[in-house]
Amino acid sequence: MELDPFDPAFQADPWPVYRWLRDHAPLHHDARRGFWALSRFRDVVAASQDWATYSSAEGTLLERLDPSLLTATPMMLFTDPPRHDRLRRLVQKAFTPRRVAALEPFVRTTAARLVGALAAAGGGDLVAEVATPLPMEVIFTLLGVPDADRRQLRAWMDDVLERNPDGSLPERALAAMAAIMPYWFALVAARRTRPDDGLLSALCDAEVETDDGRARLGDGEIVGFCALLGTAGNETVTKLLANAVVLFHRHPDAWASCIADPARLPNAVEEALRWSSPSQYQGRVVTRDVEWYGRTVPAGARILLLTAAANRDEREFPDPDRFDVDRSIPVALGFGHGVHFCLGAALARLETRVALEELARRMPRFAVDEAGCERVHGSNVHGFHRVPIAAA
Repeated sequence: MELDPFDPAFQADPWPVYRWLRDHAPLHHDARRGFWALSRFRDVVAASQDWATYSSAEGTLLERLDPSLLTATPMMLFTDPPRHDRLRRLVQKAFTPRRVAALEPFVRTTAARLVGALAAAGGGDLVAEVATPLPMEVIFTLLGVPDADRRQLRAWMDDVLERNPDGSLPERALAAMAAIMPYWFALVAARRTRPDDGLLSALCDAEVETDDGRARLGDGEIVGFCALLGTAGNETVTKLLANAVVLFHRHPDAWASCIADPARLPNAVEEALRWSSPSQYQGRVVTRDVEWYGRTVPAGARILLLTAAANRDEREFPDPDRFDVDRSIPVALGFGHGVHFCLGAALARLETRVALEELARRMPRFAVDEAGCERVHGSNVHGFHRVPIAAA
């Protein structure tokens, strides 16, 4: 059995491969691409908690990133403690439960406007008209991105994540990469001279602990924050929301139960995250030889922690392929686990829940044209680029 994250057929239906791996090769080795993979729930949890052995410092994707990029614009996601913890403390204040809860009125107003327009038209493309602009408005407002730049910036972010079936970068991805970092550097320069009340300006004024005391962040470090928050803050919600709507289309009884009892929706979001994880794996590099199932993964090897496979592990979840909005999920892996647990998870959950509440209120009966759905083709993104939806 081959595990090829770039294969469009695999991206459309990875679950049979994941099941085979869990049952027959819980430690999988791909000699052709040069990586290892863990697929069982308990193994993924254990490795996720051991950041010293399973390092993020060389990137978290299967494809290795240009080392110069990691140096010039370091991202918190691509660092290990203690540097990771120092950087995380700078931005986590923007995502405390109190601050996230305070964003709900803005999220509600935005979701109501977007879903209301979709319902008034009798339907349309859920991704283009709701799932993309909702998180874009929220995260770019937090960062202080000018309104006029938002759609172009989001388009570049989408293109950056695209991959060809052989794992190479298409021309549009290369072009987007060449455009997006200069944009962030220019915006940081503008905020240094003309600060506003956005998170980006706050980062320009922030100081981080160093071995020599305290120091301001450099432009490259701030750009790294912008790239991470912008991409993760947009992509996760877009994919999670679209995945959830397709799931509810396939399971109308579950949707009806949520309409009848909206208190079910928060748990339904968790089940959608488990059942159809937008982020399929977390890439790591092992810092020492490790033993799994009688085999040795050598120091320096790249290993994938297959969170999507772990989320369907029957050893942890009874009847794991069943979509159950009342399922108990004691340990959720959809937003990562351990020190790299997604900083914006609470905000992503809020946005998805509110969008589904507005859909239930304004377009309770709907149908998805699955033949017209189009998937995103990236190495670590499970979701849709297009979801045609119509009032039923």
